[in-house]
Amino acid sequence: MSHTIKQKPQPKKATTASKRGDQKRSAWFNKNQAKPSHAVSSKSKEKTANPVIVLFNKPFDVLCQFTDEQGRQTLKDFIPIPEVYAAGRLDRDSEGLLLLTNDGKLQSALTEPKKRTFKTYWAQVEGAPSEAQLDELRHGVELKDGLTLPATINIMPQPEVWDRVPPIRERKAIPTTWLEIQICEGRNRQVRRMTAHIGFPTLRLIRYKIGKWSLDDLKPAEYLTIDMKNKPI
Repeated sequence: MSHTIKQKPQPKKATTASKRGDQKRSAWFNKNQAKPSHAVSSKSKEKTANPVIVLFNKPFDVLCQFTDEQGRQTLKDFIPIPEVYAAGRLDRDSEGLLLLTNDGKLQSALTEPKKRTFKTYWAQVEGAPSEAQLDELRHGVELKDGLTLPATINIMPQPEVWDRVPPIRERKAIPTTWLEIQICEGRNRQVRRMTAHIGFPTLRLIRYKIGKWSLDDLKPAEYLTIDMKNKPI
């Protein structure tokens, strides 16, 4: 297995070729990522001769796309690998694991809702929820877009993770609690809405794992490239 860990590259002057790549990524993103994850074009399902999966530790305040007309930080600022696209999304104000691939079949397999791939999040919430309150989430709660599937939730010790920049806003009189949350759905801002539903807003959210892929020792803005030729997902 070929592994490559890279840190954030130095900014490079745009070239005609890179502009064409940005336009191609933008077109792909607008056609596929703006739709539900199962709505993948026939072109994106094509198999690539040399498929790879890129594990990226997305920092806070980075958009999960390669272009932005407002000049905000995007994946382009961190990942110089051509022809890779995000398999799923991670909100701008969330951190942690994002998977990218250059293979349409892998992208589809990683995001297909019926496969129910479990994702593990570490959520720092305001307050101290009781086990009875967490049981509501374990059994499913009614959100605006319907009933959530049962989730696996446990109170966890504070993880040894990097400092967020900027730091979260904590109130001295109110404690915070770290939760490990495992869900197999991918609704918009689902974890944040779930914890808010039981009265404990999420202050910080880190995605640690997607299926068998996890952050491990990846630092913020680092990525790991894995050769997937002749390998199962």
